[in-house]
Amino acid sequence: MQIMKTKYLVTTVALLALAYSLAFAYDPSPLQDFCVAVKDPASAFLQGPKLASANDFFFLGLNVPRDTSNPLGSNVTTVNVDNLVGLNTLGISLARVDFAPYGLNPPHIHPRGTEFLIVLEGTLYVGFVMSNGDGNRLFTKMLYPGDVFVFPIGLIHFQLNVGKTNAVAFAGLSSQNPGVIIIANAVFRSDPKIKPNVLAKDFQVDKNLVEHLQKQLWWDNN
Repeated sequence: MQIMKTKYLVTTVALLALAYSLAFAYDPSPLQDFCVAVKDPASAFLQGPKLASANDFFFLGLNVPRDTSNPLGSNVTTVNVDNLVGLNTLGISLARVDFAPYGLNPPHIHPRGTEFLIVLEGTLYVGFVMSNGDGNRLFTKMLYPGDVFVFPIGLIHFQLNVGKTNAVAFAGLSSQNPGVIIIANAVFRSDPKIKPNVLAKDFQVDKNLVEHLQKQLWWDNN
């Protein structure tokens, strides 16, 4: 048990350190040691160091596996400025990704952050797709425990558990709030819906197929 706790601690510290080194200028830079965000959504003010406490920099429970009994077979637990206010202006965030056997973290992007992933348990098939100007080239790799893979900012990427057992990975991101857009959800579950004839022409399929896809339940694993 102690070895497991130590493994999680070392992994988290390493991820956060690397994420900081990868940070872009998308987040505001701190003008003092730290500037804790105020939890009140109606407030535009930040909390100065004199009013901060240790709890502003603390998050509990990343050692606990999440429920993966959903159509995707995955569950993402995010730690960002929304639930760890001490991250404000620090340019980093963290996520735990749990996979059921053959579970998928579907193709998605982080519009404001580079991601690097370290596998703790299981075997993952991962990849990302380059932008149009580079021919949408696909980069893939099979990852095993201890392996790390980087997903550049804004590029479509995915992770698939190819094993018969559960898998666990941790991700560090170079933004306090990197955002996430699941591609299928954004296209077929937008609100309001994209006109079917637009998607039919884009995907070169029948309009009826698009309407069928728009009626499906597109699961959000975040």
